[in-house]
Parts: sequence; C-alpha cells; structure tokens
Amino acid sequence: MAIVGGKQRAASLLPYIVKTLRKESPKSTNHSLPSIRRMFSLYDQINLIDSVPEDQLRFQEYTDTGFTVNGVNYVGSLLVVENKIMSWAPKRFSEISAESLSIFKILKPIPEILILGCGKYIEPINPELRLFIRSTDMKLEAVDSRNAASTYNILNEEGRMVAAALLPCGVTS
Repeated sequence: MAIVGGKQRAASLLPYIVKTLRKESPKSTNHSLPSIRRMFSLYDQINLIDSVPEDQLRFQEYTDTGFTVNGVNYVGSLLVVENKIMSWAPKRFSEISAESLSIFKILKPIPEILILGCGKYIEPINPELRLFIRSTDMKLEAVDSRNAASTYNILNEEGRMVAAALLPCGVTS
C-alpha cells in the first residue's frame, strides 16, 4: 500500500513540476532548473513505460533464440523500423552487411539512429558497414542485443525516430 500511495503522491506532484519547469527561464544564471530526481525518485515512484500507447512497439523479453515484443514471441533476428517488425536474414554478426540493411537506402524519412544488437557481446563494426550507415545519415549504436532492446524501448518511448537491427541474445561471433 505504501508504494501505491507513493505513486499517487509522485503523480500528484507532476503538474507542479511541469508548471515550475515552464516558468523557469533557462537563461537565468542565478536559478537552476529543479531536479525531478530531487523531488522524487522517478525510477522508484513512476513506471513511465506502463503508459506506452498500444500501437507502439516495446521489447518485453529476450532469449537466446529471439524476442518478445508486445506479447508476441519472435524467433530469430529482427529488423524494427517505424514500429514495424520484420524478420531479418543475418544469423551471425559476420552476416550483417550493407545489403542486409539496404532498406535504409530507400526508406523515407530515415531514422535518426540505428541500434545494432550484436548478439551476446558487442562486436567491432567493419569499416564498410560503418561507411554505409554513415551514408544514410543515421547514427549508429552497436551494443549487445539485451542493451539494444532496452535502448530501443527508451528512444521509441521518447518519440525519437529509431530503428533496431537485432540478432538474438544467444548469438556469439
């Protein structure tokens, strides 16, 4: 019951915080913007991910062989673009190439960032692949697939134009 009361108290403070943030002038050197963390711990009191719209994708689980997205289990590698999930051909990190990501040559608008889930471990990106991604004007974030799924959730929830290309978490080079 204490957690519920804490959530209600924290939620009741949100209008005050937003109002205060809007009134504060960022140009003022004598005042700093109030810290939401100082007023209440955002991570302990409010789970913002619970309010993700139904049409927005969210990775919920990952296994050695696939992912669960919005309650649906997918086996194998995934390519996620514009809240659409596609099966992705690469089975190993060495199979990721410009050709396997060629959708980004024709896609408009282009996502601002591509999160590349390398499998179990972070892998170095070969220069040709890095050059291809740079030619699309996307930024690249290459991490292990567990962190890639989490990063996708956060950026997508923020409303950012994000894409993810993920190998299952059990894949090693």
